[in-house]
Amino acid sequence: MFITQEITPYLPESEIAMIGRHLPQGIQERGREIRTFMPKFGNINERRNQLHEVIRLSGMNLIIDDTDHPLIIKVASIQSARMQVYFIDNEDFFQRKATVCDAQGREYEDNDERSIFYIRGVLETIKKLRWIPDLIHCHGWMSALTALYVKRMYADDPCLKDAKIVYSIYADDFGMPLRANITDKLKMDGALDEDLVYLKQEAGYVSLTKLAIDFSDGVIQGSQTINPEIQDYLSTLKEKPVLFYQSPDVYMDAFNKFYDIILASNSNNKK
Repeated sequence: MFITQEITPYLPESEIAMIGRHLPQGIQERGREIRTFMPKFGNINERRNQLHEVIRLSGMNLIIDDTDHPLIIKVASIQSARMQVYFIDNEDFFQRKATVCDAQGREYEDNDERSIFYIRGVLETIKKLRWIPDLIHCHGWMSALTALYVKRMYADDPCLKDAKIVYSIYADDFGMPLRANITDKLKMDGALDEDLVYLKQEAGYVSLTKLAIDFSDGVIQGSQTINPEIQDYLSTLKEKPVLFYQSPDVYMDAFNKFYDIILASNSNNKK
């Protein structure tokens, strides 16, 4: 399962969007069954891309910080890839005409809740689909909390309890830290104090990425150049599998082999 922040052609081409588009297709062509998810940002043209709501999957409310937010699931097909993409939508979080920052480049204050809603929306949709993923590959910082949710909050769920998590790290740093009370919101969902040590220091990019690394079963360096502090942190990992940067001409097979390594491991990175 791919939980991705950006996929082209729904969003403009970027490193994450290009990998989000081609990696699932390549892995499917290598014989694996896949599902792919992304947020339904407001700048995605629903008519041109032929998105439509999946009524049987929509209709649930997700509570974040004591507020109900309706979960809407949409789907579209990339015909040339024979691949469907599921979109997580909500009027409060994903109707603005941008992704993670406004037209002036200011990051949205509620990006913490948008991330939580996206991740929980994906996981709840998987449960409704009754599809059991062996491995979940996350792309983009908006998916960084996935490993925490799977390993802690969904640890006993039949669809997710055995899933292995791979997190790809890109040059997608954000400047404004997430709101400090993100730790309270995560604890309301079931996170423990010891899970949130990094975020209590500051809910910035480095802290969020370190949390994702610690809860994941394997880590991939997705960009050739990433945050220096995170690069140093990766070099300290002794027992966790790490795949360092792979060029565009070889990454597909390298990722596929890395998945086999993770699936064969007995790790369970739940604190």
